[in-house]
Amino acid sequence: MKAARTRFAPSPTGLLHVGGVRTALFAWLLARQTKGSFVLRLEDTDQVREVVGSDQHIMDSLRSLGIDYDEGPDKDGGYGPYRQSQRLDTYKEWAQKLVESGRAYADPYTQDEVQAFRDQAKAEKRPFLFRNHRPSNPAAWDGSQSLRFKSNPQPQKWVDAVMGELNAGPESLDDFVIMKSDGFPTYNFAHIIDDHLMQITHVIRSQEFLASVPKFLDLYNALGIERPILATMPFVMGPDGKKKLSKRDGAKDVLDYIREGYLPEALLNFIATLGWNDGTEQEIFSVQELIDKFSLDRVQHSGARFDEQRLLWMNGAHIRNLSLDELYEQSQNFWPAEAADYDGAYKRQVLSLIHERLKFFAEIPELTNLFFTDLPVNLELISGHKQLRKIELKDLKTLLEQAREVLEQSDFSLDDLTARLNNLLVTTGQKPAVLFSLIRIATTQAPASPGLADTLHVLGKDRSLSRIDQTIASL
Repeated sequence: MKAARTRFAPSPTGLLHVGGVRTALFAWLLARQTKGSFVLRLEDTDQVREVVGSDQHIMDSLRSLGIDYDEGPDKDGGYGPYRQSQRLDTYKEWAQKLVESGRAYADPYTQDEVQAFRDQAKAEKRPFLFRNHRPSNPAAWDGSQSLRFKSNPQPQKWVDAVMGELNAGPESLDDFVIMKSDGFPTYNFAHIIDDHLMQITHVIRSQEFLASVPKFLDLYNALGIERPILATMPFVMGPDGKKKLSKRDGAKDVLDYIREGYLPEALLNFIATLGWNDGTEQEIFSVQELIDKFSLDRVQHSGARFDEQRLLWMNGAHIRNLSLDELYEQSQNFWPAEAADYDGAYKRQVLSLIHERLKFFAEIPELTNLFFTDLPVNLELISGHKQLRKIELKDLKTLLEQAREVLEQSDFSLDDLTARLNNLLVTTGQKPAVLFSLIRIATTQAPASPGLADTLHVLGKDRSLSRIDQTIASL
């Protein structure tokens, strides 16, 4: 393929969520695969809906995920400005071309008059079409009135890189506003001009725009512009797979996932496989594998169900692929406050114990707190244990005293601890579910922990025996 110029063109009207990120990601993957360019353009023509700070949030979100854009509001590539609000003169020039060619006219009607047309069509049980009310002798357009595109109703056929061959009848075309009375263009008009001037080769966008494509095709023809390759992304669906994903379904700001310690690589892997696969059973992809294998013709036609449990599993898989040093470096900001008094070597030991079961970095305080803080004795952990609650407390105390005596003789190396714990099973005649659970609760005061010998080895002899003594005293 020749180098593609793709774009992500969000409106700064709120936070960036999974659906928007997927559109950006697919455009970015295509650009990177073809050694092309990925452009970020902010379509900020709806001044009423714009949310202050959304533009920066969009840029921060893309960067946090590693979706680096080659051109954008803060990165000029020679095709700017990259904010539509800074391109108003350009839209006016192109709008005037349509006026001069007879394909656009000043809208002479008030909102009340248009509503009257709608009500009349409803009463007569026919669809309302603005083109049935075109003024016979429109006034000259001076920029202070709305400007409408004069549609050319005829059947439309086109090929979508995802959806395949599509068509629409002439009833899908009507006159629509391309310039508002406030001097700002509408999306339907502005993005076509921008994509042309920025030499965009592929327009990848959400399914919600599919019904408007016949309008876009009519505009391309009227302007004499070569249309880019169009690719429609099916919706990302909610967990039940029945409706489009929304905030009510748990759709979060993408930066929230970063703050919780999800790896950018895992997020990209998860989002890329929402409705795309490479034709194999592979689920875990590196970023480079996604770039190498991505293709629009492998994007499915139906909506993709958002499954946060799958994201959790996938993030854990990516964490397990990190080396211990990589894990330590990337998790620096997630340690509990108590860990500040401990050196990196000790924290690396702790991380090595939870590496296999860590699903996201925000779990680190809960999983590691026992290695930094001596928690109070909690006998409810014993009374609530399936095996230990069947044994009298005095017998548990005796069993723990036996274990302490053996452990006191250990040098607390991993091999020695493992051997002594296994010998204890023989001398006490107890099952691991009883003996090891008792020692684990006594030394961690936690309902779950890593392997017992590993935990004791990292805690060290003095701390382990001290905690056992406190539990013996409580028993």
